[in-house]
Amino acid sequence: MASDSSKDSVGGGEPPVPLDDLPALPQYAIAPISTFTFDDKLRSQVMIPKVTDKVIAYNPTYDELTRPFVGPANPKGDVSLKRKNVLTGYAEEQAYNDAVFRVQHKTFQAMGYTRDPSLHTKEFGPYAGDVEKAEKNNGRDILDVRASKAQQQELKRKRQKQGDAGELDGDNAYRGPWAAYTNPNESSSSSSEEYSEDEQEEEVAPVTPEAVAKGPRVPAAQTEKTQFHGSSLYDYLGRTYMHVPQDLDINLDRDPGEHDCFIPKRRIHSWAGHKNGVSALRFFPRSGHLLLSSGMDAKVRLWDCYHGRELLRSYSGHSKAVKDICFTNDGRKFLSASFDTQIKLWDTETGQCISRFTTRSMPNCVKFNPEADKQDQFVVGTSDKKIVQFDVNSGAVVQEYNHHLSGVNTITFVDENRRFMTTSDDKSIRVWEWQINVPIKYIADPQQQSMPAVALHPHGKYVAAQSMDNQILVFGATDRFRQNRKKVFKGNNCAGYAIQVNFSADGQFLMSGDSGGYACFWDWKSTQMKSKFKAHEKALTCIAPHPQETSKVATAGLDGKINYWD
Repeated sequence: MASDSSKDSVGGGEPPVPLDDLPALPQYAIAPISTFTFDDKLRSQVMIPKVTDKVIAYNPTYDELTRPFVGPANPKGDVSLKRKNVLTGYAEEQAYNDAVFRVQHKTFQAMGYTRDPSLHTKEFGPYAGDVEKAEKNNGRDILDVRASKAQQQELKRKRQKQGDAGELDGDNAYRGPWAAYTNPNESSSSSSEEYSEDEQEEEVAPVTPEAVAKGPRVPAAQTEKTQFHGSSLYDYLGRTYMHVPQDLDINLDRDPGEHDCFIPKRRIHSWAGHKNGVSALRFFPRSGHLLLSSGMDAKVRLWDCYHGRELLRSYSGHSKAVKDICFTNDGRKFLSASFDTQIKLWDTETGQCISRFTTRSMPNCVKFNPEADKQDQFVVGTSDKKIVQFDVNSGAVVQEYNHHLSGVNTITFVDENRRFMTTSDDKSIRVWEWQINVPIKYIADPQQQSMPAVALHPHGKYVAAQSMDNQILVFGATDRFRQNRKKVFKGNNCAGYAIQVNFSADGQFLMSGDSGGYACFWDWKSTQMKSKFKAHEKALTCIAPHPQETSKVATAGLDGKINYWD
């Protein structure tokens, strides 16, 4: 029996050791303990949620609904067991009306904190922004926080006098609610004057019935002056600079747009004479042998584009910067609109001021009616939301168009001059019939911005508008005044500046400026930018193509220079 047992042993050696006598091996946790049991494979697959599921495929037990979370802690806090309704999680609708939002927005701007709009916050829940200041103010918003009486007196002490309601200029000019403050960081103890109750009562200037009856005072008319700067006023035949030159290798009497235009490449001349920038450039109608410019130095200047290319005449008569200028169809007269609320009609040849007009508010743009039989009437867009129509012969106001909600920026005659389009700071476009003060078309969009410059295409079917969101938009100029969303021109930075936009004489190229001093040219059909070059050291605000030349363009900017390109 012993021999048989030895034969059954492994390798024929010693008998095997019993299992109970083996040493104990260490135990390792290969996987964490899970709360799920996978005995039923089919049921475990049904329990796996899907993003697209909207119906529960089984009845979960109470233990499954209340099971604890297993795994690392969520840094975002507790997570709801609700099913996902979006790919990234669960989104809940929040009730936050416009009035509450405006209050909280103003609270954040003024005090640096705002209430968390989440539905899960308590009555005095968490805040966004300066939490310490929010806790210090006990969560009060801008409507609940009022300055103390001492703080109000301190602010009044540092504010300028509101002035007299009958004064428009001078030290005692009416400022009203626009009265500025001195440096708020200055200590009130630095002032040697004591602030008494009598001075507090004198902060608001009394408005007498006489001042109300006579209205705001119009500044006295400036003494108009003119000076001829050219080498000779008359040529050998006794003709002035108004005569279109005939000794050139180009015919200046043809209709503009009959030739193909090209993009300029080099600067051929530069005029310097304006101080503090140029506000507008206008070539002489049809021929373009003269260039009229207005500047922030309250002067209008006339330049020669051929022969000597010299300064011919300057027109002085405004006390503040000139905002806009406009020729008549024959170019013998022009209008100038200034920040001093005055609109003046000048004789281009003699420099005499023919008439003076005023709207008692600042004019932003001025435009003659292009029709030949209506050259005695013009319209002015003002800062007080009105378009005023004047008669040159009588000087009286013929019509007022007052449906805009803010200052009027541009006026453009369209549809064979039977109608005109206006843009405003209220971010809308309105179309008017001539002498009818009710707009026939109102164009507005929530994403639309203010448009301070508009140009009519030479074919008369479209207008291009420089928008404050760094793009040029195109609108129809016929019966269907709609935006052409297929034509949007981008690539120039114009936000914050009223940069002029214009077309070449044949309508092939669209041109505009840039706040960095660049001149930009786009192809009208493809909306692609064809050229962009540095033209001025400061912002380029004016660009005007020559009506007869193929590639000559005049540019001007805030540096006060006028550059001529070819």
